[in-house]
Amino acid sequence: MKDRYNSTNQSRARPMESPCILVCAIDDRTGYCFGCGRTRDEIGSWTLYSDAERHSIMQALPARLETVERKPRRETRRARLARERSGA
Repeated sequence: MKDRYNSTNQSRARPMESPCILVCAIDDRTGYCFGCGRTRDEIGSWTLYSDAERHSIMQALPARLETVERKPRRETRRARLARERSGA
């Protein structure tokens, strides 16, 4: 029986590069994901893109993320109580 992951199928064994940080929400204003900067179409088609296409998209992500309005994190109950105790 032939090994599925021999040297002829090395590309399968190599992990696919992905910018995903598991913060998956799309900014309605820009259409980019708050976490990685990709569009819905890019996220859905990521596994179908060639390495060159993925690399090209990855190069554009830092500039895209600059256009996404980051909302401040919601204050937790613990942080609010600590702030109130300190009198700030």
